[in-house]
Amino acid sequence: MHEQFLLFGATGDLAAGQVVPALANLLRDRLLPPGFRLHAVAKTRFDSDDAFRAWLTERVLKRAGAAADRDALRDLMSRTSYTAVDLSQPEALAATLKVDPKDGLLSYLAVPPDLFVPIARGLKLAGLLDDPSRLMLEKPIGRDLASARVINAAIAECVPESRVFRLDHYLGKATVQNLLALRFGNTLLEAVWSRRWIDRVDILVAETAGVDGREQYYSRYGALRDMVQNHMLQLLCLIAMEPPSALDADTVRNAKLMVLRALRPFDARHVAEDSVRGVYQAGVVGAQAVNGFTQLPEQSIETFVALRAHIDNWRWAGVPFHLVTGKRLATRSTQILVSFKPVSHWLFEKPGRQQATPNRLLIRLQPEENIELQLMNSLAAPEWGAMELQPLPLNLSVSPSRRRRIAYERLFLDALNGRHTLFVRDDEVEAAWRWIDSIDSAWNETHTEPQPYVAGSWGPQAAQPFLPADSGSPA
Repeated sequence: MHEQFLLFGATGDLAAGQVVPALANLLRDRLLPPGFRLHAVAKTRFDSDDAFRAWLTERVLKRAGAAADRDALRDLMSRTSYTAVDLSQPEALAATLKVDPKDGLLSYLAVPPDLFVPIARGLKLAGLLDDPSRLMLEKPIGRDLASARVINAAIAECVPESRVFRLDHYLGKATVQNLLALRFGNTLLEAVWSRRWIDRVDILVAETAGVDGREQYYSRYGALRDMVQNHMLQLLCLIAMEPPSALDADTVRNAKLMVLRALRPFDARHVAEDSVRGVYQAGVVGAQAVNGFTQLPEQSIETFVALRAHIDNWRWAGVPFHLVTGKRLATRSTQILVSFKPVSHWLFEKPGRQQATPNRLLIRLQPEENIELQLMNSLAAPEWGAMELQPLPLNLSVSPSRRRRIAYERLFLDALNGRHTLFVRDDEVEAAWRWIDSIDSAWNETHTEPQPYVAGSWGPQAAQPFLPADSGSPA
């Protein structure tokens, strides 16, 4: 296991909210080597390492509140040094960074994608990407296929793919990993995991938060590039992939790549019926009045997107995959809902065939993690003249531990140990962007503008068919 962690973007929200707490937890649980060191790098200047450590500790505690482990954080800070440097200048980076990589170095770039290449080149000049050093990149990788190819090519000149780790934190969630166990460890599910038995799949990532504080980033990306290209397509791949022959990194990632390449590109003829763009207006979320998203002049950015995706292969032909994500929605929820087809012959008087609820598999990722299988159950009693059925949810989740691990904890451990399975390969990134670019191109060709929706609702009215059919809102 590598003993040194070089964190770029150490003054950003991600560092205080996720990275530092995750490393502190791993250190507390003795999952990091005794000589572990954190080297923090950013542009902001501090008077000393102590000043930076005090500033960062305050930010972490403010965000984590009572959940913070102060002893673990204090231990991590005692192992932390800080370097201030312009991250866009490779030569300055190479001259400024004073890190000895002999004990193994993992460099993590928690920065915007336009800084990936100059930082990688600076690390290369400093000799900090020589074997066995590793490089970890935070999503997104570019903002379209062309920019992703440029980044991937430049990274490949600095470090081989075998030592590159592209991070999507959703893949670190225990429930997401359970998708593999559910699908490939159970004959019951894998036997019906195809177009013959499944009617539709809904993937929802709903947020009550707005774009507040991220306006500059969002003005370049929007919901399609921010959420669909990475998080949602990774979930889709795990649901739709063919059974891999093994769980090694390349076999799993090859299976995901096949799904991405089978996604039907969008075109101008069908984009209006298969997609909805939205932008939130002023409204009420959680009993609190909130402002709408303010578009810049001549700007067209969506804070909500609903897509009907089709996978053109033998397993999934004809099954719609609905991908819905948005800011300032009614509740915070991330879930996957697999709806099975109705039984072929209905025998019961109550409910009638049209009102019967089909079997469903519900996988919740947040705010709580849970897996439920919904079956039909009898309400029959001796005095009744007919058998009545009602949905019966079966909880398939393992009882949660006292403390839920941060997804980054698993991913950092895997990267420090050189395990690639939960990270994204370069050709996966490019295949995902190719599909996203087809949507953006179709929108531009048809001049599809975001439709307004009230903050606290479930998006534009036109998006209702993309939500679960029986409720118009999450299950």
